[in-house]
Amino acid sequence: MDTAVIVVTVAVALAALVAIVAVAVIVGRPTAHVERPSAVLSSAFRRAIGVGLDSGTWESIEEALLEADVGVEATTHIVETLRRASPTEVGRAVEVLKEGLVTEMSARDRSLRLEGDPAVILVVGVNGTGKTTTIAKLANRLLKEDKTVLLAAADTFRAGAMAQLGVWGVRLGVRVVGGQEGGDPASVAYDSVDSARAAGTDVVIIDTAGRLHGQRNLMAELTKIHRVAGGERVDEVLLVLDATLGQNTLVQARQFSAAIPVTGVVLTKMDSTARGGIVVAVERELGVPVKLVGDGEGLDNLQPFDPVRFVDSLLENP
Repeated sequence: MDTAVIVVTVAVALAALVAIVAVAVIVGRPTAHVERPSAVLSSAFRRAIGVGLDSGTWESIEEALLEADVGVEATTHIVETLRRASPTEVGRAVEVLKEGLVTEMSARDRSLRLEGDPAVILVVGVNGTGKTTTIAKLANRLLKEDKTVLLAAADTFRAGAMAQLGVWGVRLGVRVVGGQEGGDPASVAYDSVDSARAAGTDVVIIDTAGRLHGQRNLMAELTKIHRVAGGERVDEVLLVLDATLGQNTLVQARQFSAAIPVTGVVLTKMDSTARGGIVVAVERELGVPVKLVGDGEGLDNLQPFDPVRFVDSLLENP
């Protein structure tokens, strides 16, 4: 297994240049702290209840929840809770809805488990979800917590992915271990963990391929990477999902969770364009917590997910 710290060769120079420009644009943009993940549920719900509650309100609320991508099962449960509470005032109906949404997301440990020596975080997801940028944001968070980090470029089949991660490594001042283009991704994962252990590095974050998530060969490759990276000793398997894709996000979630033991979800693009209710649907579907949300393009735009604050923002006045 002959891998090394990434050196951008002539063959990937163009891809590297593109990656450098993309990273520079992202880093140069002002941090956009988004206060409201989505106005869809807030506006739809308030439109449904109007100025009072009547016999048609429940069906309208159900439609509002579905419109916000909360999902059929969670919507049915929440609407039944509202019916049983029988609120007579709009304000109380909003409070009951908030309580129902928070309950759907309660009793989950959302902290990152980093107990290994080194701790290993495997990051998976479809290309285009913001997976590689999320890795950079996560590394940035860990560095601010005084942890040492190593990045593993295990998406060896896409030169641009290795180049992009290499550029982030330079900007963050962390080592990046990669391999030959088209080489064995599992070898990169294995050597990265081995190198981090020898150097006393705290955390290894492993990038993976994300093309054609429904194909068995890719899922088999992810299973192999997980096994050689430590198997059950892998601290976190984080699935990166694009919150703007709505119910299509659940299709991706099912595919990945069937192949590897996902421990947490990172939702990207959780800004005003996203239907925030997808958080509820994803957690009910996978049975694992949303641990982090990306709410902008800056390095600092990766936040721990807080259900109470999220629901408050979701239902605040649009």
